[in-house]
Amino acid sequence: MHLFLTATFAAVAALLGYLFWRSFRRVRGLESRYAGIIDLDAELKSRRLAFDAALQAERSRLEETKVATEAQLMTVKSQIKEAEETLRRSEAVAAQKRGQLENDYRTALAQYKKLQSEVNLLEENLEDISFGIYKPHFDFETPEDYKTALEHVRDQQRALIKEGKAAVCRVEWTVGESKQEGARMQKQYLKLMLRAFNGESDAAVASVSWNNAVKMEERIRRSFDAVNDLGKVMQMSVTPDYVGARLQELRLAHEYQEKRYEVREEQRKAREQLREEEKTQRELDKAREEAEREEARYQKALEKARQEADEATGAQLSKLTEQIASFETKLDEARNTKERAIARAQLTKSGFVYVISNIGSFGEKVFKIGMTRRMEPMERIHELGDASVPFPFDLHVMLFSDNAPELEAALQGLFETRRVNMVNARKEFYRAVELLEIEAFVRERGLSAQFIALPEAKEYRETLAIRAKKEPERAEEKVERFPPTLFAAGGTAS
Repeated sequence: MHLFLTATFAAVAALLGYLFWRSFRRVRGLESRYAGIIDLDAELKSRRLAFDAALQAERSRLEETKVATEAQLMTVKSQIKEAEETLRRSEAVAAQKRGQLENDYRTALAQYKKLQSEVNLLEENLEDISFGIYKPHFDFETPEDYKTALEHVRDQQRALIKEGKAAVCRVEWTVGESKQEGARMQKQYLKLMLRAFNGESDAAVASVSWNNAVKMEERIRRSFDAVNDLGKVMQMSVTPDYVGARLQELRLAHEYQEKRYEVREEQRKAREQLREEEKTQRELDKAREEAEREEARYQKALEKARQEADEATGAQLSKLTEQIASFETKLDEARNTKERAIARAQLTKSGFVYVISNIGSFGEKVFKIGMTRRMEPMERIHELGDASVPFPFDLHVMLFSDNAPELEAALQGLFETRRVNMVNARKEFYRAVELLEIEAFVRERGLSAQFIALPEAKEYRETLAIRAKKEPERAEEKVERFPPTLFAAGGTAS
């Protein structure tokens, strides 16, 4: 029992010793950890103090930076304000200078235009029609009427000079207290003024043409003003009546030239029409004579065949019967040809109205509308495509009419505002024309005709192919043609 208690006590003592040892170890561990925590807390406090010091230093630095930045910002704002003020002043100065420059430019431009106008009055430039289109002042029928009126106005000028009404002096001058010397001086000065003015006027009359008639009128008026300015001190001037007479002379001289040109064009047209009529008549006579020869030949052959048929039999008779029928048919054709030729000769207005184009020479949608009385109208079209144009013409439609001039005039009137040449009506070319418009006109007239919409233009298209082969880099380039400006609204080409 004692041993048991002793063993039990020993076991309990061992257990307590073990528990104490573990508690001791745990306490020592806790003490170590607590010491670590104390050290960590001390380190954290040290770091916090260092961080607070750094934060305070950074705040101080940022505050200093903020103050410096605000000061710099104020400086920049001040500079911007000064710059804006300087800019406003510069803009005001620039605007003033710009206004002054614009005024100077307008003044200089006006002076330049005035000087250019003065120079243009003295220059001869075929392309200069900037002074406007001349409007006729007279409507005489013949050049002789203009020539008579021109001589009459020149007689008026001589009368004004002789009567002292061409140039006048509004005061009475004395030279060395001598009225006679004053009158002599006055006469010489007026004569000098008239000579200067007449020199300019004669030059204008001599050089007037279709493109400068208005310019020459202005030249005479400017000369009148210049001469009178020179005579202003002396109270002398060329009279408006004399200037009017010189302007009348200029206009008559110009319109006289234009009337002569118009008459020459009419005569040329009449000669051309006469040649065409003579050629047509020769063709008709030739066609009639050939038809008469054919008629006589077939008539003779028919009579001979009939005589032989009266004596023939069997197969020979059948053959001769066939020949007789053939000869009768050919005889009828010859008679019809002769009758048509005779009828065409008697109907002086019958003929063909044609519509042709030449895209290689004039481009697309440009047509010529003309008329011919030839028995073979294509001969006339071939003639039009001679060496005067690069390529032949292509036919689009051929219309026969007993009154070809009337049909031609009606068809041309449909496109009157689209003439290529608005001056010379003999140039029968029309631009921006659609073939459908011509077809509609033909249908409205109840005419029958075959239209060729796409022109063959054989030589033109072959030229494009050859050029594309020889010059591949320019394969897309068109054959040279008249400039597009010729077919513009104001163009006048043919």
